[in-house]
Amino acid sequence: MNRIPTVTKNLLIINVLLWFGGMALLKIGIDMNSRLGLHYFMASDFRLHQLFTYMFMHEGFQHVFFNMFAVWMFGSMMENTWGSRRFLFFYIACGLGAGILQELVQYIHWVVELSQYDGVSFGNRTIPMGEYLNMMNTVGASGAVYGILLGYGMTYPNHQLFIIPIPVPIKAKWLVIGYVVLELLLGLSNRPGDNVAHFAHLGGMLVGFLIILYWKNKYRMRY
Repeated sequence: MNRIPTVTKNLLIINVLLWFGGMALLKIGIDMNSRLGLHYFMASDFRLHQLFTYMFMHEGFQHVFFNMFAVWMFGSMMENTWGSRRFLFFYIACGLGAGILQELVQYIHWVVELSQYDGVSFGNRTIPMGEYLNMMNTVGASGAVYGILLGYGMTYPNHQLFIIPIPVPIKAKWLVIGYVVLELLLGLSNRPGDNVAHFAHLGGMLVGFLIILYWKNKYRMRY
């Protein structure tokens, strides 16, 4: 851990500790994902601070493991490239942007499909609209992680990466473009049972793209 840059190391520690703490508190009936996750802004459980806290909460082991693996893998390099202060700003900004776009997409979903109803049917049960809106809860660092991945692809576009299960190395720029297309298609498909916030991922990448363009123009950074 001593070789991991300071901000990346602290992000790993905070996310893992909060996940362990959340699992422990859940056993005594305290759901920290509900309290700190990002609820839909029209829901009664929404609080403004959730736009920040949601990116440090995770649903399960695989969720936190793969997000933190990506933070370690790509975040370490980007922190060494940009410096700790700039990397931390980038990470938080991408996470906030991801949360805001997710809220916007949920609002569109509510206006187009839900606003005219008093409840939502699930099997033989009808859930009151107020209760259903509180179920729209987003957690995870994925928006910030996808922003880091975008930053890596723009900074080191020709770096070769081995990605399972692809049997050959792939350049970072093609990997990023592939993820953008995949997330957009999955987000638009609106598959039943898909609980992944694909547009939050795209939101993180969009904010990361705009920040890097700003830095490139202001500081003439080479990408």
